[in-house]
Amino acid sequence: MERAYIGLGSNMGDKKAGILRALEELGKTPGVALLRVAPLYRTAPVGYTDQDWFVNTVAEIDTALSPRELLAACLEIERRLGRVRGVRWGPRVIDLDLLLYGDLVVDEPDLAVPHPRMHERAFVLVPLADLAPDLVVPGRGKVRDLLCGLDTSGVCPL
Repeated sequence: MERAYIGLGSNMGDKKAGILRALEELGKTPGVALLRVAPLYRTAPVGYTDQDWFVNTVAEIDTALSPRELLAACLEIERRLGRVRGVRWGPRVIDLDLLLYGDLVVDEPDLAVPHPRMHERAFVLVPLADLAPDLVVPGRGKVRDLLCGLDTSGVCPL
């Protein structure tokens, strides 16, 4: 089993219910044990800002799946819950991102671990810090230290 962290977000429909449903699906995935979930946060959109606010959280899991298998499982959960890919960073009913997989570093065209922009995103680091503030993001440093350099004003407890 390997420890991994999954970021979850939604800004369409019943956002909170979407996150909770995705967590339920993640926990039922063979080879995945859902350990802990950070509190839910209301967050401002990043990148494409002409859209509704998000609900975000991070899940801590143990998994027997490889990083590629875990990514495929996350994409399948998105598909089952109605995710349609359109505008980059645009509105979505659900989003699951593989943030970290142990201390593994992967840089392939369709798989990047750690998530390549997580160190820049308060909506990822705030809930991740709730779970593991001293966790080291390979090549970047401790979560708590990365968070110190970010504007967290757009991240509010739900």
